[in-house]
Amino acid sequence: MRRVLVTGGASGIGAATVRRFQEDGCRVAALDVDEAALGACSADVKMVCDVADEQSVQSAVERAVTELGGVDVVVAAAGIASRGSVMDCTPAEFGRVMSVNVRGVYLTCRATLPHLRAAGGGAVVVVASQLGLVAVADAAAYCASKGAVINLTRAMALDHGPEGIRVNCVCPGPTETPLVERFFADTADPTATRQAFEAAGVIGRLIEPAEIAEAIHYLASERAKATIGAALVVDAGYSVR
Repeated sequence: MRRVLVTGGASGIGAATVRRFQEDGCRVAALDVDEAALGACSADVKMVCDVADEQSVQSAVERAVTELGGVDVVVAAAGIASRGSVMDCTPAEFGRVMSVNVRGVYLTCRATLPHLRAAGGGAVVVVASQLGLVAVADAAAYCASKGAVINLTRAMALDHGPEGIRVNCVCPGPTETPLVERFFADTADPTATRQAFEAAGVIGRLIEPAEIAEAIHYLASERAKATIGAALVVDAGYSVR
């Protein structure tokens, strides 16, 4: 039975990932800053955790790994969105986005890698974004953070691949999640923004969280044992237009 730890596991892509691994009979720990959402989560182990805070991450990871009896797969799915150009985004907001989206991945991996080593290897899957590879207007901090996460994934893949720890990331396009809903809501015309993002792919709709969870499950599986340092784009064709 594999043991899986998912940050941001209480909603959206993280929650869908928890369910996907549970379908395989895995024991799954969900870490999330939203205590109320955790209460409704299906995870076997639930821990409140702020991924931007070192002590919070270290404590939650240690307790979760103890309850799981170890860890074999780590999914770093916690993240936040932000709107605004460099001129519109305040230094505080820019720092907040980088702290959650980039520092959060760093702290999560720093806390879990020793446990993966102890297990004899394993897999790390980071949730990045297609906006780490291409850009969109009015989202400078978010684009910057996801670009950083993709290259952090590549660096970790080189550093820890020889230890039997495969590190990859998935780059979702616009997905039907609370994060994306908040992103739409923070625009002058949320309905028009949603329609524009639906039209940006080739399937005429937003991606379902379960479709991203399937990609994460693949990257963590033995079927992907030669896949190392990859940025798997699952964006319904958004970035190839």
